[in-house]
Amino acid sequence: MPEQKRTVAIQVPVLTRVEGEGALDLRIDDGEISELRLRIFEPPRFFEKFLEGRHYSEIPDMVARICGICPVAYQVTAAQALEALYNVELSPWARAMRRVFYCGEWIQSHSLHIHLLAAPDFFGCSSAIELAKLAPEEVRRGLRLQALGNALMDLFGARSVHPVGVRIGGFHGAPSEARIREMREKLAAALPDAEALIRWTAAIPVPQDDQAFVSVATRHAHDYAIEGGGIAASDGLAIGVEAFDDHFAERHAPHSTALYAAYHGQPYLVGPLARLNLNHDRLPPRIRALLAETGLALPSRNVFHSLVARAVEILLALSEALRLLEGYRVPDSPWVPVTPRAGVAQGCTEAPRGLLWHRYEMDADGCVVNARIVPPTSQNQARIEEDLRLSLMSFGLDHPDDALRLHCEKVIRNYDPCISCATHFLTLNVER
Repeated sequence: MPEQKRTVAIQVPVLTRVEGEGALDLRIDDGEISELRLRIFEPPRFFEKFLEGRHYSEIPDMVARICGICPVAYQVTAAQALEALYNVELSPWARAMRRVFYCGEWIQSHSLHIHLLAAPDFFGCSSAIELAKLAPEEVRRGLRLQALGNALMDLFGARSVHPVGVRIGGFHGAPSEARIREMREKLAAALPDAEALIRWTAAIPVPQDDQAFVSVATRHAHDYAIEGGGIAASDGLAIGVEAFDDHFAERHAPHSTALYAAYHGQPYLVGPLARLNLNHDRLPPRIRALLAETGLALPSRNVFHSLVARAVEILLALSEALRLLEGYRVPDSPWVPVTPRAGVAQGCTEAPRGLLWHRYEMDADGCVVNARIVPPTSQNQARIEEDLRLSLMSFGLDHPDDALRLHCEKVIRNYDPCISCATHFLTLNVER
């Protein structure tokens, strides 16, 4: 008998286990997807607008409030942009400690996503609490790693949520050598946990979902890119941070309060898998060998391999923090003087969820005239919708509604969208 084609309308009014609030609308007519919309409905937060008029010294603490999970990314990107405009040469100490600080955020954010948000999907669990019943030691290990990442952020930021340690020109203060010794011991002790996490995530059965997409990430001359480097794409693009607008464009969509980003008119992927696809040759040999053991071939065309990519980046962040804290000494000054000038400041780093780009137009007094922030989730939004469409077709549209719904949520959560971060758009026209 011929297959009976049905009409299915699925609404997920609130996506769970993601940072922020979003929804999904899916409609299938006669075996074809006729509507698929990832709706971001959080109200716009107008961060760019209320940065206007603020002094450059206020910017790091203000942009940290954009996200409670990845505040370091916003602080370091803003600082990097303004320091480039002001011709600030960071001390070797400050440059190294910025990377260590950022490593703490990668560790905590990736650990949170793997264990509390994404992994339950692959074990048929609705929450991390259910997962803890099936894999108690693995969840405990994840929580230990997350706590260590938070502690590393606290060490340089004075607190792990909305830290306040960064200033333009370096840091406000420097941790004592005793605190660094204690942290090094904790980082070294956590290496076996991170190695075991890579093996565990690589062994989790994920959908074999081969798709074609462009990976976009920063790339550094010799390091695995975190807080420095130019912008690269898997199609061969290699540009400076200042050329972002020449290749990437944002647009409004009626169903979303976030902007959609496109690369040469097409969706693209940012985030841990995009970084690993482009930068796996920059991994330390020990981590490359462990990754080879898992059998994961790179570059990968399966976005579900983001789970392993996050685990790899946790081990990388631990290793980098340990390396950079070797022989630590308290500097004479944790910051260098800054002289503001008028001009355009641009900066780009790798937030846990992907490429983050800032642009500030500054006046001669060091105040913001105009600000623009392009976060990773808005860059991934079109790619998520494309992935949903392709993944559903591969999964099969004849599955029961509940199975389709769960598969959609699994795809979305795999990107670790930070929906609150994405709601920054500002096209404000007022007529009175």
